[in-house]
Amino acid sequence: MTFLPQVSARALRSPETRLVRLLGPAFVAAIAYVDPGNVAANLSAGAEYGYLLVWVLVIANAMAVVVQYLSAKLGLVTGRSLPELLGQRMPRLGRLLYWAQAELVAAATDLAEVIGGAIALQILFDLPLLLGGVIVGVVSMVILSVQNRSGQRPFEFVVMALLSIITIGFMAGLVVSPVSWSETAAGLVPRFEGSRTVLLAASMLGATVMPHAIYLHSALARDRHGVSNDSGGVRRLLRATRWDVGFALVIAGSVNIAMLLLAAASLPGVAGTDTIEGAHRAIETALGPLVGVIFGIGLLASGLASTSVGCYAGAVIMKGLLHVSIPLLARRAITLIPALIILAVGVDPTMALVLSQVFLSIGIPFALIPLIWLTSRRALMGTFVNHLPMRLVAWAVTGAIVLLNVLLVYLSVTGRG
Repeated sequence: MTFLPQVSARALRSPETRLVRLLGPAFVAAIAYVDPGNVAANLSAGAEYGYLLVWVLVIANAMAVVVQYLSAKLGLVTGRSLPELLGQRMPRLGRLLYWAQAELVAAATDLAEVIGGAIALQILFDLPLLLGGVIVGVVSMVILSVQNRSGQRPFEFVVMALLSIITIGFMAGLVVSPVSWSETAAGLVPRFEGSRTVLLAASMLGATVMPHAIYLHSALARDRHGVSNDSGGVRRLLRATRWDVGFALVIAGSVNIAMLLLAAASLPGVAGTDTIEGAHRAIETALGPLVGVIFGIGLLASGLASTSVGCYAGAVIMKGLLHVSIPLLARRAITLIPALIILAVGVDPTMALVLSQVFLSIGIPFALIPLIWLTSRRALMGTFVNHLPMRLVAWAVTGAIVLLNVLLVYLSVTGRG
């Protein structure tokens, strides 16, 4: 394996090396877990069913910790991203088909993010959705240009700053919301109440465990930290990665739960809360205009950050599977088109957000199963292969996701969703 000199093995052995210098890649991947699709799914779940589905977010976030750590580990140990490893092992037709489904997942992701940002601009400045979508696309190009010109570390700082804004924007309402903590505790007990809650759970899962973040994190960790044959250095990087993933996803998970609790406490029984715009109006009415503005700013930051990260992920997927590199800014311009068409024809934006997350949920196994298989192969991972407990947990996570997707497809086909 070749060594990429960003954080050298010597620096890792140095006592003055701080953990904070190694944090960052997981925070970029974590943006995928607080995108506008999460807002639509979580607000819908909280407004319609109160605290019932809190357990879905807790379990989904625990799943995400396992998944993102395994993705980062794969990149650090092998020096290759998940799409690269799959591209090396598939025949041409298989690579094309696999790339097609991965690109559809990336397109669904981008759809949610651009629409969410456009809704935020409409909330804050009363801009038409189509114009808002164009502005989101242009600003995301500016964010991506940071990565193009200055490298990954400055891009991480920009994304982490946006994550801070997102966290404040979506958690501020809890300060003045009458949250029932006893009902929150009751919501930790896994259960459903009818087929609609299964559909919402699948949407929440699709918005929490994101396929494009699985593909991306392996490249982010590899590119940020480099690769080495020094097993001690790799072990220390993996230890730092566990902290990185833990910190980032605790923040993302807290934001998701805060959104559901806010809706459960302040929006039940309020007309129009099945849309983000309606939920914003209800939040503004119940909690005051300041909270409404802060919520809108958080939503805008979510759309801008997540669409930039999603575009980055799409480039990683294409390069790994097809060995084709398209400049990030050109890709941003191309992938913006479907979202603008949706906004132009007047499709209900919140419903488009929720359905995009359901589609993402169906795409998760295509990323997750190969990830577990590869990280469990001793020939590839050597001494860093997944041990039996990790394999059991990882396959249990996959089984739960696949089962939920089967239920989702059944409900959709039979019309019970």
